[in-house]
Amino acid sequence: MADQPLTWPDLAIALYDKLTGRGAEITYEFDNLEVFVPSHHDENPTLAKWKLNGTVKIRTRDRATSGA
Repeated sequence: MADQPLTWPDLAIALYDKLTGRGAEITYEFDNLEVFVPSHHDENPTLAKWKLNGTVKIRTRDRATSGA
C-alpha cells in the first residue's frame, strides 16, 4: 500500500506509466478551463491567463510491436 498514489497528479502519472507502451490512449477534454501561469518566480509575478477548450489526446505505443 505504500506505493499507492496520494494525489490526483500522482494518480495520473501512475496511470500513464502503467499504460505507456501498451497502445493506450489517454484523452483529456477541457471546457473553459482557465490556467493562470506566472511570468516569473517571486512574490508578485504577473499572471498570464490561458484558456483551454477542446481535447488533448496522449497516445502511446510499443515500438517493438509497431514496426518502428
